[in-house]
Amino acid sequence: MLRRVARQPTPIDDQRHRAVGVSVIEQAAGALTRLANGLDINFDLAVRAILATRGKVITTGMGKAGHIGRKIAATLSSTGSPAIFVHPGEAAHGDLGVVQNTDSLLVLSNSGATIELSPLLRHARSLGLTVLAITGERSSRLANHADITMLLPEVDEACPEGIAPTTSSTMMLALGDALAVAAMNARGFSRADLTGLHPGGVIGWRSQPIGRLVRNGSPLPLAARDTPLQDVIVLMTEAGKGAAGIVDADGILIGIITDGDLRRGFDAIPSGSAEQVMTRNPKMVAANVMVGDAAALMAEARITVIFVTDPDVAGRPIGLVHLHDLVMLG
Repeated sequence: MLRRVARQPTPIDDQRHRAVGVSVIEQAAGALTRLANGLDINFDLAVRAILATRGKVITTGMGKAGHIGRKIAATLSSTGSPAIFVHPGEAAHGDLGVVQNTDSLLVLSNSGATIELSPLLRHARSLGLTVLAITGERSSRLANHADITMLLPEVDEACPEGIAPTTSSTMMLALGDALAVAAMNARGFSRADLTGLHPGGVIGWRSQPIGRLVRNGSPLPLAARDTPLQDVIVLMTEAGKGAAGIVDADGILIGIITDGDLRRGFDAIPSGSAEQVMTRNPKMVAANVMVGDAAALMAEARITVIFVTDPDVAGRPIGLVHLHDLVMLG
């Protein structure tokens, strides 16, 4: 009977691992610089082709290039250029039906010789599609089939064996992002357009108007400048936000009282008025300001509460938001 010999664990050498990591990243950075410096008229033509596409941009690729193609399709779609990824293998088994004569085809292959791409390329040709290629081989089969070829600079892969797609796939990803953003810019695709396509997640949260966080009909802790401080404290306690707004006769915000203001003006509490301890000209945001911008303003001003005002009447408070509200929703 054979006895199993326990394998000795490999000693951990963090510095060596880190050195490899730094080398890989520096190699990618160098490759991206070469890629940026080498952009030519073919990049311009590719952006024009994307803009001229009446249907959708079909991206495709095998292996790691396919994974990058999926991401490029997602980025194009979210920035105003409808796109979808089609797997070359699945395309040959019926998925060619998703490709229409109003589409364009963006093909990724570092070698340009991926045989699985052939059925999709032939179908694209039969429909008269514009074929865009991202490849590292100028004289490859893919480059010969494409109408527009964007060449990747000749660089070594970060893989120590020079086999696994690493540096090349990083360049493909960057080039795809460059195409998407250039097309987005040319379309005049706005922040509002982008927000409309990103209703969920952190992007959706940060891009919604802060006025949506305001509870309509909820009483606000507002007081006149001559209100006794003891009454202001009651208002603050009932609201639970740690602040009260001080308004003039027209209902316009002229000051704010926070817990900190009360501590600093403690001696005035028994007989003083709101005007004595309030902070004048408080920070405020209109209801149509984005949550992300409001959060940035609060962080810069080092405040934890902010009044939300009517966008049509400057300074008229309609809500009060605490930093915790933004954190919980985020």
